[in-house]
Amino acid sequence: MQQVIFQDLGRIAYREAWDYQSSLHRALIDEKTALRAAHGSGDTQLPQTQSPHQLLFCEHNPVFTLGKSGSADHLLLPEAELEALGFEFFRINRGGDITYHGPGQIVGYPIFDLERFFTDVHKYVRYLEEAVIRTIAEYGLRGIRLEKYTGVWLEPDSDLPYRKICAIGVHLSRWVSLHGFAFNVNTDLGHFDYIVPCGIDEDDKTVTSLSKELGQACDLNEVKSKLKSHYAQLFGLEFIMATQPTA
Repeated sequence: MQQVIFQDLGRIAYREAWDYQSSLHRALIDEKTALRAAHGSGDTQLPQTQSPHQLLFCEHNPVFTLGKSGSADHLLLPEAELEALGFEFFRINRGGDITYHGPGQIVGYPIFDLERFFTDVHKYVRYLEEAVIRTIAEYGLRGIRLEKYTGVWLEPDSDLPYRKICAIGVHLSRWVSLHGFAFNVNTDLGHFDYIVPCGIDEDDKTVTSLSKELGQACDLNEVKSKLKSHYAQLFGLEFIMATQPTA
């Protein structure tokens, strides 16, 4: 079992959460760099980090974030107008295009040293998706993956197109993960109208939320608990309490 410190940051500004996860990410990378410098480059059995992994959950104030491979054209309003409406906007270093974060959405930031799990970025993304797929299955929904698109989707039916319920965008440095997923639970989907979500401008694809699919608001803490449990099962995690400052 891999030890992980779980923290629910609650509602938090995007910049504050970004700075915090970045500090945790940097600390784990610095530990890895120091270990390997002390061990010598000629040894093939490189030492592994010993500090616990980190898993952060939070909700953000309304914000749009644009990944390094995204297009600014997918932001449909001028930044000044967005600010007047109460939205923030950030260009960040994750993969993917533009997405929205806001209240009622579970945003997750796993800061994992993947060399202690597996060194396969595609498998890592599949695990992030799988945790959400298993969570929504507990509410009677069948989540699927679509070829060429990351995230978790729901299949179309006679009245509805493909619907994206969870977006994923990650960044890895020395196999330490940053950023993560955004799972729409009680999210205001109208806020997605100000962007081309994830750069996908196709008539047969849209966004959705757990509450929209179920026709009622969901207990966010209950969903978080289920999601956290599926992360533990998939990655083989043992949750521990922080005994000292984690940044």
